[in-house]
Amino acid sequence: MAAAAAPGALGALSAGRVRLVAACCARLGSAAWARGTAPRRGYSSEVKTEDELRVRHLEEENRGIVVLGINRAYGKNSLSKNLLKMLSKAVDALKSDKKVRTIIIRSEVPGIFCAGADLKERAKMHSSEVGPFVSKIRAVINDIASSAKMGLVETKLAIIPGGGGTQRLPRAIGMALAKELIFSARVLDGQEAKAVGLISHVLEQNQEGDAAYRKALDLAREFLPQGPVAMRVAKLAINQGMEVDLVTGLAIEEACYAQTISTKDRLEGLLAFKEKRPPRYKGE
Repeated sequence: MAAAAAPGALGALSAGRVRLVAACCARLGSAAWARGTAPRRGYSSEVKTEDELRVRHLEEENRGIVVLGINRAYGKNSLSKNLLKMLSKAVDALKSDKKVRTIIIRSEVPGIFCAGADLKERAKMHSSEVGPFVSKIRAVINDIASSAKMGLVETKLAIIPGGGGTQRLPRAIGMALAKELIFSARVLDGQEAKAVGLISHVLEQNQEGDAAYRKALDLAREFLPQGPVAMRVAKLAINQGMEVDLVTGLAIEEACYAQTISTKDRLEGLLAFKEKRPPRYKGE
């Protein structure tokens, strides 16, 4: 799940009831890539395992946005058993929190988002452990709705992208190009990734080294005012519709639209429009 060459680089995705802004890839969302070298920060080579994932709830005008900061510098933010467990636990908790509207997943380590699986830890695993571990990675990625990766380099290691890459990448950029990238194990830079449709924005790095995070935060703020039920079913309609033919997709859309008709939010939207004021949605 590697997406950026600068700390704080991330993209925007949707998952479950909330909106996810993540430093992975995003055909269904809007990924951001910051170019340039980020300033060094005071990171130690080792951190306590409980500090590898930092959960921060934003306040005031950003209330409803939660930032998950990956902070495993000594392992280049690679996915260890512990980090995977922490990510899964955090996402599960946030999905059931009705106050959470948007999640931003970012790196707190300069120069890297995520190096993929922790190969040093993988080398110590028994062969019987590898399959379940990869399945767990796939499940967590499904939960945060990642649709592609910046570089699928697994064939260099005589394996395949088993976290869902062989299925998500063709759906995002087409079969021919997906085969080319997987067979060559090529890693794309920001401009190349944008050209093929893996990310939506390429940004010049700022002095603080968090240009992509700032862009993601701007996107998250755009998501916050919208109707929560509408956001949820819109995501459902898009995701499910992409897997079927157009006729079936339109039927899915109709069923999803029907879920919004009886909501209090729909009536509030109409009333707010009539009264020329911002709507006050409650997700009901």
